Amino acid sequence: MGLAQGELARRVGISPAYLNLIEHNKRRIGGKLLLDLAQQLAVEPAELSENASAALVARLAEAQAQTPDTGTEPPEDLAARFPGWARLVAGQLRRMERLEHSLAILTDRLTHDPFLSASLHEVLSTTASIRSTASILAGARKIEPEWQARFQRNLLEDAKRLAEGAGGLASYLDGAADTRRVIHGPLHELETWLDEREYHLPEIEAGRAVPEVPGAVVSEYIARYRRDAQALPLKAFAAAWADCKDPLRLAERFETGVAQILRRVATLPRENLPPQGIGLVCCDASGVITFRRPVPGFDLPQFGAGCPLWPLYQALLQPHVPLRVLVEHDGRGPARFLVHAVAEIHPVSGHGGVNAMAAQAVMLLQPLETDSDAPALPVGTSCRICTHKGCGARREASILSQDDDDR
Repeated sequence: MGLAQGELARRVGISPAYLNLIEHNKRRIGGKLLLDLAQQLAVEPAELSENASAALVARLAEAQAQTPDTGTEPPEDLAARFPGWARLVAGQLRRMERLEHSLAILTDRLTHDPFLSASLHEVLSTTASIRSTASILAGARKIEPEWQARFQRNLLEDAKRLAEGAGGLASYLDGAADTRRVIHGPLHELETWLDEREYHLPEIEAGRAVPEVPGAVVSEYIARYRRDAQALPLKAFAAAWADCKDPLRLAERFETGVAQILRRVATLPRENLPPQGIGLVCCDASGVITFRRPVPGFDLPQFGAGCPLWPLYQALLQPHVPLRVLVEHDGRGPARFLVHAVAEIHPVSGHGGVNAMAAQAVMLLQPLETDSDAPALPVGTSCRICTHKGCGARREASILSQDDDDR
């Protein structure tokens, strides 16, 4: 394509040295980086995989595992004898995964989105007002001309409000079909801002100011990022993390809290993280999620709380006690993660002189690169879109089903 190595590296946001390691098969890649490279090179992501045929067989095996009673032949035979059909099955599996992901996001929005709730309330209340005014005007009782004119003005104003509200709601629902659409709000603004920077701020690492800070929530995050970076310098911490991925031992080595270690890991540059990426979730004592760094395979709700069984919430029950749990996330092709979680309690001020304490829990999600037969805790995204049956922690019925008749 006539692209220099340095130019391709610049386009995908990595260093030429890191791209050189990838080209010489010294670094495995996946996730967003693989997709970015495939887009710049105008090829399918599978063509850049280390072994495309092995990846195809793995996808077929994944599809077969989801319907274990079909009695199909081994996936290796299908890929070898009918490669076209094999690619079709793998493509359909990818499409099903995308559709289920979109369903999860849209369900979350329709259930918890404050804008949607306010818009529906506005439409319903305006409709009720119009109906009330119309019933008065249509009644048998004679109305004075002055009052009749007043009711008619009210009816016209309410009709305009209804038209505007319905139009805004229709536009919003049209946009909601695009699951990549950013939902407005301070937390989402912060996440969008960090996603563009891959959750790493080199300006702070170098001791410089961060330009174009767009809000108080971002400012608070930057202040905490700066404190973490000063306590755990990047070069020393990245080397320590590469040598030992145990947050407890790192906390002892750097003489700091486990929560700060978990947050710092989530700010490391891409080359210091596994190919699948890494995730981080924070919540306060009410269970409301206050920060999200998503990771493939572990869907996070946009609104409301997550699965009650997350170690994030279990940590709130045992403040300052670090948890290490192997979890398996519900979904098509369940993914396993090694999860570290801890909750810390801090004093807060500014409440009329009354002493108060506030808790915050932090959960780090590390995708497992190898298969494991060890027992794992089954978790989901939220009760509304979870397929686990017989869960004693369920808060509401799920819209999904795993009944044999529904497969």
